[in-house]
Amino acid sequence: MAVEILQTTPLPPVIEEILQRDYTVHRLWQASDRNALIREASGRVRGLVTSGSVGADRALIEALPRLEIISSFGVGYDPIDIACAKERKVIVTNTPDVLTDDVADIAMVLLLSVMRRIPQGDQFVRQGQWPKAKFPLTEKLGGKVMGIVGLGRIGQAIARRAEPFGVEICYFGPRRKNDLPYRYYDNLTAMAKDVDILMIACPGGRETEGIVNAEVIAALGDKGYVVNIARGSVVEEPALVKALVEGKIAGAGLDVFADEPHVPEALLSLENVVLTPHVGSGTHQTRRAMGELVLQNLAAHFGGRPVLTRVV
Repeated sequence: MAVEILQTTPLPPVIEEILQRDYTVHRLWQASDRNALIREASGRVRGLVTSGSVGADRALIEALPRLEIISSFGVGYDPIDIACAKERKVIVTNTPDVLTDDVADIAMVLLLSVMRRIPQGDQFVRQGQWPKAKFPLTEKLGGKVMGIVGLGRIGQAIARRAEPFGVEICYFGPRRKNDLPYRYYDNLTAMAKDVDILMIACPGGRETEGIVNAEVIAALGDKGYVVNIARGSVVEEPALVKALVEGKIAGAGLDVFADEPHVPEALLSLENVVLTPHVGSGTHQTRRAMGELVLQNLAAHFGGRPVLTRVV
């Protein structure tokens, strides 16, 4: 008899096909009565498939007494109650590495788009303004100093992309990485004072919630740019919005927000902001690779082998 899986969110179609072929899948997001579905299947469900945005709270984990593994689609796992998973001895896996390049690419796209005003240039041409006027000059990336908040896999991939543009790299994090040549700061406000670009690439969760606060944003100053491809929770969003509206910082490129998919209305009319709908990993190739890793972790666990990308 097939192992029963509770699935909280849709996956790419090809991954869905394999998941439903190999397991008995209960699709929670489609249930008219979610609680009834959980109650009916709870005594049989051994695996939970979720995502880095949906997660799994304590109530859900505790409602599944036979749960053995949470296989999450995404590198971030802050919406999963890790403490509860540890208490219940439930394995948690994520999908790191496979999305690193795409997220780093989006980070650079956002940065270049806001500094070179690419969306505005596109509209300038489309709206027929080019024959009538000259497009305003923009800001050069080369020669700028980028302070990366969180120099993990994605942060390092961003650094590798930024350096050929002539960008100087420094970073803030919980510890110095002695194998890397970049200048290290153990104080985020101090780093913000010294950089032109604040690139946010750290994990979400309680430890980083609101660390880019009003003080940090003020330290960056009116010539500084913020790019966030991490989690909306890392930034004190009202302070960032206020700084952008008042011109206290030069601009921002944002792929993540505090209350997705809801974006602060004040941002929608600003020309010094480029907004994308949390699509850092959003290519066909990477989303498929992420889904395959979800499946591989499930197959390894239920096949009696170690999982590939264990969080706990």
